[in-house]
Amino acid sequence: MEYYEYLLIFGSGLIAGFINVVAGGGSLLTLPILIFLGLPPAMANGTNRVGIFLQNIFAVSGFKSKGVSSFRFSIWLSISALIGAILGAKIAVDISGELFNRILAIVMMGVIALTVFKRKNKNEAGVELMSKGRQTASIIAFFFVGIYGGFIQAGVGFIIIAALTGINHLSLVKTNSIKVFVALIYTFFALAVFTWEGQVDWVLGLTLAAGTSIGGWFASRWSVDKGDQWIRYFLIVTVSIMAVKLWFF
Repeated sequence: MEYYEYLLIFGSGLIAGFINVVAGGGSLLTLPILIFLGLPPAMANGTNRVGIFLQNIFAVSGFKSKGVSSFRFSIWLSISALIGAILGAKIAVDISGELFNRILAIVMMGVIALTVFKRKNKNEAGVELMSKGRQTASIIAFFFVGIYGGFIQAGVGFIIIAALTGINHLSLVKTNSIKVFVALIYTFFALAVFTWEGQVDWVLGLTLAAGTSIGGWFASRWSVDKGDQWIRYFLIVTVSIMAVKLWFF
């Protein structure tokens, strides 16, 4: 590869790391770029996880440094999600590249639709719904989140945001802190599956990770300082950019 292609991967990682932590959908940028640069779809999928994993280490540290954490609930969600992620990753390495690309295209359109048409959370007063029933519903939901995340990853942040704000009515700041923790745990196991199957390019993955880690660190601290309103604005801008890219390119 040429040096400018490594710069492209690093730069896309920087942007994706910020997007992933604040909103979600960064892999909708990095995954197509890796495929465009010549990686087979399964290897691009696996290589992308290196950036996701290291990004979330820095993002979790960033939220913790700001005092935003929900550790016990996050652990239960992570256990459920990692079981699903192992299954999803195994499916991803076994399907054909052509089918994967078609699924990715459908996912990109679906993520945009999910975000655009999602009903506004009526519980704007900040009252969390954390009864045992609600927590159990989230734990079950995160098993399926894990399957999706292990399979394709792209856009999983939007799904997690929809689940935690819809079921538990958590603020977007707390939702994002839980999101990066859960993604850190299940991505480790998904990455292990891709590595075992020989579907990771570590040079490109670590180049990508350098960018996503820096982006994730700054985004975690920025999102706490700016609060829910700015995160919501960023969600709108992110989805709009992806929609233009999908429509015209």
